[in-house]
Amino acid sequence: MSTEAVAARPAGDSTTTPTDGTVRLSGVALVLGSCVSLQFGAAMAMSLFPVVGSWGTTAVRLAIASLVLLVLVRPRVRHWRRTEWVAVVAFGLTFAGMNGFFYAAIDRLPLGVTVSIQFLGPLALAAALSRRLRELGWVGLALAGMALFLVADLTGHSVLDPLGVALALAAGAFWALYILASHRVGALVPGTGGLAVALAVGALVLLPFGARAFPTVALDPRLLAIAVGTAVLASVVPYTLELAALRRLPRPVFGVLLSLEPVVAVVAGLVLLGQGVSLLVVCAVLLVVAASAGSTLSARARAA
Repeated sequence: MSTEAVAARPAGDSTTTPTDGTVRLSGVALVLGSCVSLQFGAAMAMSLFPVVGSWGTTAVRLAIASLVLLVLVRPRVRHWRRTEWVAVVAFGLTFAGMNGFFYAAIDRLPLGVTVSIQFLGPLALAAALSRRLRELGWVGLALAGMALFLVADLTGHSVLDPLGVALALAAGAFWALYILASHRVGALVPGTGGLAVALAVGALVLLPFGARAFPTVALDPRLLAIAVGTAVLASVVPYTLELAALRRLPRPVFGVLLSLEPVVAVVAGLVLLGQGVSLLVVCAVLLVVAASAGSTLSARARAA
């Protein structure tokens, strides 16, 4: 999920509630476009796996995306204090873990299944922060979806690689840490400078795992084009679209729309990668989507 736009918002900045139906509709289109771009970017990235591996692909993608944002944003790091640097570096570490483990997982699991499993991280975080039975219920609904994935595996309707599942769960855990780190950076660093530097930190962290990928990609025009396309589709475009959508939609609507990412991932896997899905897998994905949307609406109700 690309929640970088939320992370980049300054503390206290509230989403404008639109009164014009056209503006709201354009916001919906922007969020859906972000989801499509993100998942199709992930599908494109998989064509690099046989050459440079999933970790090398992640390192190259973050490096290119960080260069683009650093040039566009030009963060004023000279004004940062130790507190800001610590927060941004921690944010970068979550970037590295979330993206690295996610790409390693989709190398072993279907894209839609990986995204669905990854959603357990934010759902568990919401339940831990709220400490309410309702939030635990949404986590339980998501776990029911995970159980359907297991049933599909046992009945031969899908194949779940155990290591792939573990990697997806690790990506979900880093996603939860990413959410906490993003709020911290949003409160300390105004604008998008923290995001740009955090992406660069994530790329540096992954450099030892993907150092050999950089010369391989740089010397092959076809691979370089795929890497640039992946960075743009999976980072730059989703961030830009989500930031624009946040100005047009209330946060609950924005969150519910982002909950559709597992469905978009299933479609991307089917169309681009030929990853077929069974009825059990579709039901499992829909349970995860319902759990994520329900958790978002519950958070809105508590705030109200």
